Amino acid sequence: MIKRKKIFILFFIIFLVLFIYSLINIINWKKDVDDNDNLQNKIKKNITIDEHEDSKIKYNVDFNALKKINNDVVAYIKVNNTNIDYVVVKGSDNSYYLNHNFEKKVNIAGWIFADYHNKFDELDKNIIIYGHNTKDGSMFGTLINILNKDWYENKDNHQVVLVTEKGTYYYQVFSTYSIKPEDYYINTEFNNEFDFDTFIKNLKSRSIYNYGVDVSKDDKILTLSSCIGNGNKRVVLHAKLIKN
Repeated sequence: MIKRKKIFILFFIIFLVLFIYSLINIINWKKDVDDNDNLQNKIKKNITIDEHEDSKIKYNVDFNALKKINNDVVAYIKVNNTNIDYVVVKGSDNSYYLNHNFEKKVNIAGWIFADYHNKFDELDKNIIIYGHNTKDGSMFGTLINILNKDWYENKDNHQVVLVTEKGTYYYQVFSTYSIKPEDYYINTEFNNEFDFDTFIKNLKSRSIYNYGVDVSKDDKILTLSSCIGNGNKRVVLHAKLIKN
């Protein structure tokens, strides 16, 4: 009887510790999400939108003001029918902004960031942008929408806007899919035109939907990536730069 009582007490203590640990994590997560929401509202004051008669939307981003908050700012990105409407930063590696926010404070939700190999003075052949798949739908929490029929069959969603200090760029979506973690699609440099041509053909063949977009070795592309599930898969979007 005494032995059973000791076992019960032990299990109760373990349960209590786990409960307290989970509660602390939930509280910290909620605080981090709220902090990022407040940050986003602060940041959005530096982004204005002009709508012209030809229905062309112009995004005006005050990079000077944003860089006073964080000098790692490189771009702004917008994806229709998702919550992706963020200023993009770039660190010295691909780890820092996994757990630091726009103000460089430790934050479980991190921030939207570009691959540290990428160059933005002249856009690379493959610009890659990452973000966490958060439960509240912030960051890249709604990137998973691209796997839904309602999203990929709506042509209004097929254009992604990327704004840098050099100008505004429009990308046409040509591939969306989910895949197990790998390094292949996050390649930023290519040995020659043949390698890049093979690369984009592989990306197109993975798509769950035929966007009917031709992509060639002469194009430049944009890649968005986030984890889904328990981190055992990735959701990926590829789009090609539309030449003016």
